[in-house]
Amino acid sequence: MSFLLREYHYFLAAVQFLTRIKVPDSFPFKPEYLEGSTRYFPLVGNVVAAFGALAYLVIGKYISEDLAIVGYMLTTIWVTGAFHEDGFADVCDAFGGGWTKEKILLIMKDSRIGTYGTVGLIGILAVKFLLVRELPSFAPEGLQPSLFALANYQIFLLLLLAAHGTSRLMAVTVIQQYTYVRDDNNSKSKPLSRTPLSWPALMAAIVFACWPFLFLSWPFALVLVPMFIARTALASFFKKWIGGYTGDCLGTVQQVTEIVFYLTALILWRYFV
Repeated sequence: MSFLLREYHYFLAAVQFLTRIKVPDSFPFKPEYLEGSTRYFPLVGNVVAAFGALAYLVIGKYISEDLAIVGYMLTTIWVTGAFHEDGFADVCDAFGGGWTKEKILLIMKDSRIGTYGTVGLIGILAVKFLLVRELPSFAPEGLQPSLFALANYQIFLLLLLAAHGTSRLMAVTVIQQYTYVRDDNNSKSKPLSRTPLSWPALMAAIVFACWPFLFLSWPFALVLVPMFIARTALASFFKKWIGGYTGDCLGTVQQVTEIVFYLTALILWRYFV
């Protein structure tokens, strides 16, 4: 198999794993494709953000800014099948109601959502809405209105792409560094942990996540620092209680670091850019 065809299969496996987007029927899925797919997680994040950004631009043009933000959020949730949000809710329930490793893992495996998960999910979605709602208001001085929507919102849209790419990169780094703790061979996330990415593949993931920063003011790259701190704090917490991570833990890392991205970008945009 050629290098390009293998990488294409890795990418399709990442799309199939992380989203509802239909891949070609001819795609010959194999577990080893999923094992190598993590390098493309940030790129899939860019794709998810692009769908959300399109919804934002259309709804914002014809209806209102607030509904455009809601449309952006709901579109990203629909494209991913609430994959990461479900993981976050499960983690809230598990660590809120469990006091031993066995109990935490048992609750996390339960498909039902409890009080902790409901409150956590409402909270994180509300915070995300409020943070994203603030970002378009900090357009640089001198930006001239244009009939081309991408020109009016270029920084905002680049930040959305970077948020989704870098938050998934943080989850990839957890896979690289920590141990997957479930023994269940039927777990969807277990193949991801079998073969850590090589350095060239990890660098590719970093490029896919960080390319939007090339078109933004350099201070925006500082968002990576608090994101990595939040990722490390979460991963250390998971390791303390259950000895490593699960797929739900990865979804939590993605959701929390995405929030940290928006908050940090907002502070940077307001005071330093």
